[in-house]
Amino acid sequence: MFYGSMTAIITPFRDGDVDWKAFDNLLEWQIAEGTHGLVVCGTTGESPTLTDEEHKKIVERSVKLVKGRIPVIAGTGSNSTAKTIKTSQHAKEAGVDGVLIVTPYYNKPTQDGLYAHYSAIASAVDTPIVIYNIPGRSVIDMKPETIGRVARDHKNIVGVKDATSDISRVKATAAAVGREFDQLSGEDGVIYDFLEAGGVGCISVTSNVAPAACAALHNAWRADKKDEARKINERLMPLHKNLFVETSPAPVKYACARLGLCANELRLPMIPASSNARKAVDEAMQQAGIAAVQAAA
Repeated sequence: MFYGSMTAIITPFRDGDVDWKAFDNLLEWQIAEGTHGLVVCGTTGESPTLTDEEHKKIVERSVKLVKGRIPVIAGTGSNSTAKTIKTSQHAKEAGVDGVLIVTPYYNKPTQDGLYAHYSAIASAVDTPIVIYNIPGRSVIDMKPETIGRVARDHKNIVGVKDATSDISRVKATAAAVGREFDQLSGEDGVIYDFLEAGGVGCISVTSNVAPAACAALHNAWRADKKDEARKINERLMPLHKNLFVETSPAPVKYACARLGLCANELRLPMIPASSNARKAVDEAMQQAGIAAVQAAA
């Protein structure tokens, strides 16, 4: 259902508000560059600092603008099951192709608690669900066995965004669920190995900056041109690495600003990338053959 290069899109801000013109232009540019899908209101989109109304408007606007040309997935997860259900129901009504639901951070539920959380959501919201497992931010780790259990019981749980960087998890999850289950990497830096292990795509930060190259990597892979995919990935590796020299999305938002796509503005507690991080991003863009159009801030 979901595959290839799926951009975890940034949310552009200007003077404290969402920059809607820049947002519309970003989505159109992503589609024109060949991106296979869009994920809005995720971590890269600074979802924790969006108001409920902004979240709703972004989801509704994305669906209306994209018009079915590529899938739109909305980040709707929280550490409250009831709130997640409510937000996911709105996303379904808006017409999204799926929802991305992060494991409940801070609460630290058990594996049985995780099963109960996703089971309740899947029972309440009839739309494709992608589990987002990111222990580095959420503390908890949803095990392949738990993913398998809840996915077998709820057919609308169709995939996982795996941000563990543990390639062995791909085969373990496939063994628990089956190969029809969409496994999407949440880490750009391991994408080639992830695909080699049986994954089908990446919910990508790098593709905010290099959408055409990221799409070409996945297109080459799906065409069984593995050497071409490997070479593209090697060229992108400096970006995969340096877009995370500081907490995302600060570096990627700076990179997008250098491309003239948005202002280099984040919402507290996130702050713009430091001078050292900006230098690292500039070097990575140069190595990847991406020409900036804005002077370095």
